[in-house]
Amino acid sequence: MTTPTTRTPRFDRGRWTEAGAETVRPGVHRIPLPLPDDGLRAVNVYALEGLADGLVLIDGGWSIPESRKALEQALADLGHDLGEISHILVTHIHRDHYTQAVTLRRLLGSRVYLGSGERRGLELLGSLRTTQPAGSLETLTRSGAGELAARVAAMDHGDFDPGVWEAPDRWLEAEELRFGDARLQVIPTPGHTRGHVVYLDRARGLLFSGDHVLPHITPSIGFELGPAELPLGDYLDSLRMLTTLTDARLLPAHGPVGESVHGRVGELLAHHDDRLAQTLAVLGDRTLNAHDVAVELGWTRRKVPFADLDAFNQMLAVNETAAHLDVLAARARVRRTRSGDGVDRYTAAPGTPAAAG
Repeated sequence: MTTPTTRTPRFDRGRWTEAGAETVRPGVHRIPLPLPDDGLRAVNVYALEGLADGLVLIDGGWSIPESRKALEQALADLGHDLGEISHILVTHIHRDHYTQAVTLRRLLGSRVYLGSGERRGLELLGSLRTTQPAGSLETLTRSGAGELAARVAAMDHGDFDPGVWEAPDRWLEAEELRFGDARLQVIPTPGHTRGHVVYLDRARGLLFSGDHVLPHITPSIGFELGPAELPLGDYLDSLRMLTTLTDARLLPAHGPVGESVHGRVGELLAHHDDRLAQTLAVLGDRTLNAHDVAVELGWTRRKVPFADLDAFNQMLAVNETAAHLDVLAARARVRRTRSGDGVDRYTAAPGTPAAAG
């Protein structure tokens, strides 16, 4: 082991992807791991030291050589090595969070924990044995975007490696985990995926939020195999639930550390209120499918036209639009019908103001 080194805090928006370990609190370190060819650029894993059983990681990263090398170097800078990792607590099943955890377990014998709500998704991965976003392709089809679904399906999604999709050592419920004197509360937060969980360290006032609460972007909703019936509704409920807890510092999976979970949750709820209003305004007095609506909305903070997005991000845009329309239907703001072609179409309910949220 080497002598631990310290780094100047870099909790700013532009530098959060820089390699190395960043101390958030004594014994809690943020380590960004690379995501090559991914717009997110990096995923944060958090190393917790000073625990009875060795190092505990929150999330594992993507199982690629660049990621393992970056993790190994960051731990060395802290005076540790990979062999000290005893547990990896994963927030959700996406590859940039889960697959390296499984690889490290095979290499080191670490124990991997995952929310029980992800069991169905993992089973589907095992049976379908594909890296294609099958659930999102189904949503595209019912959204009137069959041609886009065909283009996304034809993309190179990489080979399926069953070895990185093995089951965890333990399925987590809403419970408290203890590592020596440290305690982490497991809080289910369905929405981004059905089994997403966050980990709350009450004593230190820290929330390891995974992709549930991100500081500068909104997470995709229901991007998984076999998504829930109303994933955006689940997500909004999960956000509101966090406001009932004592506020904490935000430790997200993508982006810099934030000072207030409650502050960012308020922004996310306001964003979705605005997006519901925009969706309803586009619908107006017409009957449209989700693809039709998505084409008329702006995307990202810069309001990029739908036509300027690449096929993958067009898929995310249509899926998000369908999720918002389904919430409006659940609130009786719109009516949803499905015709013989299997496409859902939406019409504003009588008396609904065109720009109401």
